[in-house]
Amino acid sequence: MRLRRGSLPAAVRAALTLERGERVLAAAPTRGGSHVTATTTALHLPTPEGGYTRIPWERVDHATWKDGSLDVQETSTGAEHHVRLTEPGSVPETVRERVTATIAVSHHAVLPGGGKVRIAGRRPTTGGDVRWTFVFEAGLDPADPGLRAQAEHVLEDLRRQTGL
Repeated sequence: MRLRRGSLPAAVRAALTLERGERVLAAAPTRGGSHVTATTTALHLPTPEGGYTRIPWERVDHATWKDGSLDVQETSTGAEHHVRLTEPGSVPETVRERVTATIAVSHHAVLPGGGKVRIAGRRPTTGGDVRWTFVFEAGLDPADPGLRAQAEHVLEDLRRQTGL
């Protein structure tokens, strides 16, 4: 997948913090006059201050595209980002493909105490070990040590079953 030459303004490219070897795959203008940029290793979203937030693909919990808006939630912080795109181009498809490519395991489990958790094992696009995250159902406190211990126990079984 190649971005058309010249379709990302030089000022936007200069403002992005790209890692060595990171290439732009898709970009789309926003209603605020900036751009959303999808690269080989991360999603770059404009900030109100005029900069960019860099979210590695394995840290995107989920992203949805609806009615001209790209909505992204991060796994590590739970932060939500909502960006209105004027011409989405291939950004929605690129985001879906890149996020999906990082998923090694996604498992839904009922905890012994009765709550539910989604356990996701994600591989960074740059390689390395699988990173595990817990997403508890609404109403459960993710900071509850007992709840986390139950989820950790389910994760141990899952890692044994998958060899990850």
